[in-house]
Amino acid sequence: MTIHTGGCQCGAVRFRTEIDPAKASICHCRMCQKAFGSFYAPLVSVRDHSLVWTRREPKRFQSSNHVRRGFCEDCGTPLTYEAPDGVALAIGAFDDPAAIPPVIQYGVEALLPYADRLASLPSRATEQDVDATSFLRDIVSYQHPDRPGDDEATSP
Repeated sequence: MTIHTGGCQCGAVRFRTEIDPAKASICHCRMCQKAFGSFYAPLVSVRDHSLVWTRREPKRFQSSNHVRRGFCEDCGTPLTYEAPDGVALAIGAFDDPAAIPPVIQYGVEALLPYADRLASLPSRATEQDVDATSFLRDIVSYQHPDRPGDDEATSP
């Protein structure tokens, strides 16, 4: 088990937790697609007793009779999947999401027909998008930076 930190894109909600990388997954079910506004939900189960909200807890939405989903009420970042068997956090919300590779896929009955072909699409780096050059030149991000541990002083 290793300790990881993360939070929403505006930084209003931050957390620290212990995770088991063997519990990282992707869920393709329709509920997860809608909750994340995406093709699937990348999640990792956390040890309930180790999850500490170091800045404000997320707001929750009861998405079914068994599941609540946490999100930042300020910026809308999806953060949690909370079920009777435990809590999972959005992998993309971690400060180092590359350290948490999914190991299994769930809900494949709802897998979008093109999701398996995404890696074969043409690709380019952001700075190679010539049409967006003027837009990107002076863009200023207001997102919370990925700096593990920078919010320890605000822990309860």
